[in-house]
Amino acid sequence: YLVPDRVTDGYGLTPPIARRVAERGADVLITVDNGIASVDGVAEAKALGLTVLVTDHHLPGPALPAADAIVNPNQPGCTFESKSMAGVGVMFYVLLALRAELRARGLFNAATQPKLDPLLPLIALGTVADVVKLDANNRRLVAQGLKRIRAGQMPAGVAALFHAAGRKAPAATTFDFGFALGPRINAAGRLADMTLGIECLLTDDAGRAAELAATLDGINRERREIEGGMRDQAMLMAESLFDESEEPPPAISVFDPDFHEGVVGIVASRIKDKLHRPTFVFAASSAPGKEHELKGSGRSIPGFHLRDALDLVAKRHPGVILKFGGHAMAAGCTVAEESFDVFEQAFAQVAQEWLDAATLTRRIETDGPLAPEYCRADMVDTLHREVWGQGFAPPTFSEEVQVLSQRLVGEAKNHLSIKLIHQGNPIDAIWFGRTEPLPARVLLAFRLDVNEWKGERRVQFLVEGAQL
Repeated sequence: YLVPDRVTDGYGLTPPIARRVAERGADVLITVDNGIASVDGVAEAKALGLTVLVTDHHLPGPALPAADAIVNPNQPGCTFESKSMAGVGVMFYVLLALRAELRARGLFNAATQPKLDPLLPLIALGTVADVVKLDANNRRLVAQGLKRIRAGQMPAGVAALFHAAGRKAPAATTFDFGFALGPRINAAGRLADMTLGIECLLTDDAGRAAELAATLDGINRERREIEGGMRDQAMLMAESLFDESEEPPPAISVFDPDFHEGVVGIVASRIKDKLHRPTFVFAASSAPGKEHELKGSGRSIPGFHLRDALDLVAKRHPGVILKFGGHAMAAGCTVAEESFDVFEQAFAQVAQEWLDAATLTRRIETDGPLAPEYCRADMVDTLHREVWGQGFAPPTFSEEVQVLSQRLVGEAKNHLSIKLIHQGNPIDAIWFGRTEPLPARVLLAFRLDVNEWKGERRVQFLVEGAQL
């Protein structure tokens, strides 16, 4: 396999990557989770005599690459029901189809065919970590992956990552994929070498898996340190845009020469979550010869299609965006450093045209008050066993509570720990990423969780928002 380095190679199948594949003596080139926009890269691969299969889930551009075959549920004319599969899910279906074809050709039968279900833990992990919508098809894939993990049937690397993250595989949830395992794997690509994460998932050696998982855990701690300082700086820059204007901007773009390009997407997500604005964070490229280019990563809010917005900016201002790609809720682009101000204004202009006051106001849909008989640890356990995620959120409740005390916790003191009175009973709550204090009485939106301390399990609230 070959994974392009995000710094030196950029993203996707480029002509230089195609040449590297050919130099390795390959006859067939298969892309996974990329390639639908790689018109030039596929053309180069074909010119070099390679057979090219593109498997991807990203939205196609105006022209499709001239590959020998393209598998993408979002390409024109595809009738496959699920349009929300992650790249790992698309590849899984390719393997299922290949197995069926080889079975039909008599290479094996139903009893002797290769088993693909051991791959389901990886399919589940990749689907959740890529934050795709959990439609019915994706929920089935994730549910089957979780079932195997809880039963102890998983690759050695997945088990090692659970251990390194301090999570319990027998009680695995989608939260573990999105907030424990996924960040540790991705940290390698952000700060070091993505092959560390891949090798961890591929190895059958438990000892080797443990070593790699420990390395990934260390890289992730470094990532958190870099992200913390950069997040604070970027947040100040973003909030200053609100302070300097009577009319808060409809979109946010920030850049600082000291930003690290490996964590721009995470920081953009943090700003978007707090300020509820489509957000791009840029860092200077560290690729040789690209010192005057800025790499940007964006995150969006419901109702604003980020990739389409970039497409419109590119058409209105030719040459400002050097390249771009992505989805409705997450996208990336490259701009010349001298074009940043033009991009910032053009991106905000598109947001001004597409977004109204209602869309720019953060709304949390809740299930209303929490019935007291459901405020139990076993009820929380039942909820945790279900498949929740993007587009299929767990139950969220909303009630007015009394705040008894509150304090900042965590290494960076960026989480708010709260003691509440809820329906006359004391209960603990935590609001991740919140640093501002709450009033004595407040309407909170919250989810249920269990806090385990010294063998005792107590229900606690995970605060999602407040009406202030």
